[in-house]
Amino acid sequence: MTKGAWAELAVPGAEFAVRATPRAKKPGVSRDAGVFRIGVTAPADEGRANAAVAEALAHALGVAKTRLTLIRGATARDKTFRLD
Repeated sequence: MTKGAWAELAVPGAEFAVRATPRAKKPGVSRDAGVFRIGVTAPADEGRANAAVAEALAHALGVAKTRLTLIRGATARDKTFRLD
C-alpha cells in the first residue's frame, strides 16, 4: 500500500469504520464495503494496538495521525475514527 492510497476520502469531519486485528501475522490495510480492515503487530494492551491502527489509517489516508480521533470502540475490534 502506498502512502495516501485513499487520500480522496480524507475530508475533514469524515468518519471511518475500522475492523482492527491486533497481533496480526501479516500487517496491512485494505478496504472492503466501506470498512477499513487494518492488521497491526502490536498487542491489544495499554492502547498500543489503537495507536498502531490510528497510525496505519493516517498513513493510508495521507494525513497526520494527530488529525484522527477515536470516537468509538476503544476496547473493541470494530472502531470508528473521525478526521479533524
